[in-house]
Amino acid sequence: MEKRVGRRLVLFPLPVQGHINPMLELAHLLYSKGFSITIIQSDFNSLNPSKYPNFTFHSLFYGFSLADLKVEDFPSLAILFNNRIKNPFKECLAKLVRDASESEEPIACLISDALYYFTQSVANSLQLPRIALRTGGSSSTLAYVAFPSLKEKGYLPTPGSQFDVEEAVAEVPPLRVKDLPLINTKHPDKFYEVICNLVNETMVSSGVIFNTFEELESLALAKLRQQFSIPIFSIGPFHKYFPSGSGSSNSLVTPDETCIPWLDKQEPKSVVYVSFGSLAALAEIEMLEIAWGLANSNHPFLWVVRPGMIGGSEWLEGLPSGFVENLGGRGHIVKWAPQPQVLAHPAVGAFWTHCGWNSTVESICEGVPMICMPRFTDQLVNARYVSHVWKIGLQLEKGSERGEIERTIRKLLEENEGKEIRERSSSLKEKAKLCLKQGGSSYHSLEALVAHILSLESIYV
Repeated sequence: MEKRVGRRLVLFPLPVQGHINPMLELAHLLYSKGFSITIIQSDFNSLNPSKYPNFTFHSLFYGFSLADLKVEDFPSLAILFNNRIKNPFKECLAKLVRDASESEEPIACLISDALYYFTQSVANSLQLPRIALRTGGSSSTLAYVAFPSLKEKGYLPTPGSQFDVEEAVAEVPPLRVKDLPLINTKHPDKFYEVICNLVNETMVSSGVIFNTFEELESLALAKLRQQFSIPIFSIGPFHKYFPSGSGSSNSLVTPDETCIPWLDKQEPKSVVYVSFGSLAALAEIEMLEIAWGLANSNHPFLWVVRPGMIGGSEWLEGLPSGFVENLGGRGHIVKWAPQPQVLAHPAVGAFWTHCGWNSTVESICEGVPMICMPRFTDQLVNARYVSHVWKIGLQLEKGSERGEIERTIRKLLEENEGKEIRERSSSLKEKAKLCLKQGGSSYHSLEALVAHILSLESIYV
């Protein structure tokens, strides 16, 4: 822990699990560098301040409920988030700035989720620097930067019938049409608006932070640095700065710890861990195909099935009667798992994932090969990089079909191709470790971020 630097940072996370986690990890990291931390949060998916005694919390009223959060409505919700909360946020931040001006800890800057693009104009109005936290990877961000060009070529707001889904998109290699970071929505124009706002307001901020490292995304980061005139800080993987923490303490859902004793009983590198994140939904037929694909593979599996994840079911009603019992202990299903702890367990040999960025980075850090089944937006980009650029996983190109599931699991855990993938995964794991050590790329980038934040006061104070 470094001595206090006499500067406060105000952090503003988007109230969704995949965005809250990296913001909190960043908060802990910057606190360890001597900054005081204030977090502005919503009444929607709010955190318990008593769990974070080193931080100060302020809450805003959104008036949302969990029922409002439907993936297909994401574009409308994102716009609603930005419009509804703007005035309350401005009032809260203005008061914090006034109070800080009378204290010994002036606010150095605002760090907000890049999807909260409205915060740039609020920060400008208060003459406060804003740094954006991009909770996705730099490769998917590069694809978002290309959206105007992709729209001009006819790929957006949705690809027309003139495009073969397997066709390469020259503007954003190595992506194909099917890999473009889109979402199945009734409002594609709104999604385009959200992404363009995200990119444009990030580009005029005082900097952008990525939870990635140079050895993983060097090419994408180099291209972004050519297009952005602001500093870019690749300081990840965030969660590995504090390896003693499992990361589950930031979870909005209490994880089921029974999966760890179950894993303890399994053979090394034998278990398929299956989790599709906090938002993805499945149809009942998909659940059945996944269940039989896992069972037919004859490999043990740990499967996270969130309540309500399956359309029309509360939890496991869609499974055949006695399905788990008939596996003889080879399958274990939980409602939520302590994922970093699971991925670090020696019994886990593969991670079947939706390829959200947090999950992707966590898997890379533990050297666990991936089975990719992306659902929407940046997950599609991440899956392409996992399977065809870093070559540390296999993608289920035909979706959740039991035969392909079984073949993919066997290929990854039993065949020579899987062995090569495991070797590449192990090599990338070592690079993720080294980048955080003194002299490593993320170590240097973090030092540069701290120096940059401290330099901002001379411009605005």
